[in-house]
Amino acid sequence: MNTFPTRLSTLALTLGLTGCANLMPPTQVDAQVAPQWQAPLPHQGTVTQLAQWWQQQGDPWLVELIDAAQAVSPSVAQALARVDAARATRAAANASLLPSLDGAYTASRGVTQPNVPLATTQTLGLQAAWELDLVGANRAVSRAADAQVQGVQAQWHDARVSVAAEVASTYYSLGTCTHLLTLTRQSLGSRQETARLAELSAQAGFTTASTAALARASAADASSQATQQAATCELNVKALVALTGWPEQDLKKKLAPALAEPGQAAPFLIAGVPSVPAQALTQRPDVFAAERGVVVASAQVGSAKAQRYPRLSLNGSIGTLRSSSQGSTTSLDTWSFGPLALTLPLFDGGKRAADVVAAQANYTQAVSTYRGKVRQAVREVEDALVKLQSANDRNADAEVAASGFTQSLQATQTRYNQGLASLVELEDARRSALAAQSAQVTLALDHRLAWVALYRALGGGFEANAALAGSPSS
Repeated sequence: MNTFPTRLSTLALTLGLTGCANLMPPTQVDAQVAPQWQAPLPHQGTVTQLAQWWQQQGDPWLVELIDAAQAVSPSVAQALARVDAARATRAAANASLLPSLDGAYTASRGVTQPNVPLATTQTLGLQAAWELDLVGANRAVSRAADAQVQGVQAQWHDARVSVAAEVASTYYSLGTCTHLLTLTRQSLGSRQETARLAELSAQAGFTTASTAALARASAADASSQATQQAATCELNVKALVALTGWPEQDLKKKLAPALAEPGQAAPFLIAGVPSVPAQALTQRPDVFAAERGVVVASAQVGSAKAQRYPRLSLNGSIGTLRSSSQGSTTSLDTWSFGPLALTLPLFDGGKRAADVVAAQANYTQAVSTYRGKVRQAVREVEDALVKLQSANDRNADAEVAASGFTQSLQATQTRYNQGLASLVELEDARRSALAAQSAQVTLALDHRLAWVALYRALGGGFEANAALAGSPSS
């Protein structure tokens, strides 16, 4: 009587040992990363933790803006919702590995047979079911769900990093715009004074009317530039309002002192071992999420293949029945172990085979996406390094140019006041000085934005080990 269950258990063990092997393609694939960075690396400065980089800027308003923007960002909220959904899916997948237990209670009153008195019948029982997961189909789903949670947690961090970088870029742009507006208004004041004096000189007959017209035209041009620059600054303010949700008047009031002297971005080293791109790229949440996508796709291939193998399930129940009729009560306890059911897939019109092909295609796509993310990440880091080096190399020349053209303007202004230089010479000197000063201010912005881009390209302090350990995202 026991030979069939014994043979069935032996068959289940054999399938479990052989069916699980080689169902899933590799979960780790070659990223094909260059052995070292090609762009020059910023080795100067203090090594800081990238996750706390904004606190290292010495600008509390920037930190407050970033915190406010992350709190109201729809992209961050959506990413966090995806984390919650993925965790719920993981809990459901893990539950499939465990037996299920249901309780049931029924009650009825009536006549069940002719010539039998009225009776009340109550039934209370427990029913259990368990799929033994011979070839690892449920385990593959569980692994996929776990990798999915890790991937969406990385995407949540990536969303926060993107918001922080956008806020910082807009904040630095607003500071630069404010500085440029000050320079433009200073130039406007100087040109308006020159136009006033030229008008008086023309009325007295000392200069021609064309000279006064040129001075008025120069002042009008400077006024137009100042108006345009002020509009650009307003657009930056409104961008910060949209990012942070702060009222515009409150934002302007809070930022007015900070914008007078824009801060400098603090430097940092790359990944502890700056010459190894592969180590730096482990800090990229989008690359990590893409790598987890490969794990998910691999597990889905294993799950699809496992559906073509036999499935073994076990059921059991225990219960009690109580019947009351004409003052007498009858009780009956029941239990069962089984059936132990082995399901063999025979014919499904090619559905399971098609599911395997689709899963393998998704795996190929996930591998391609991962490698594309790696190449894009390398490019973004290299681009940021090139821009940073370019800003550093141009800094000295920009200082010399701004200083030289400013001195030339002062000398030309003195000569013009003495009647030794024409208004055309003065306007040329003004334009050159303003352009050089503006270029110096813009170069400082380029330098700050390059550091922000490098921060973004290196993942903003994401830690893959913490994500693999399942640390909470909030």
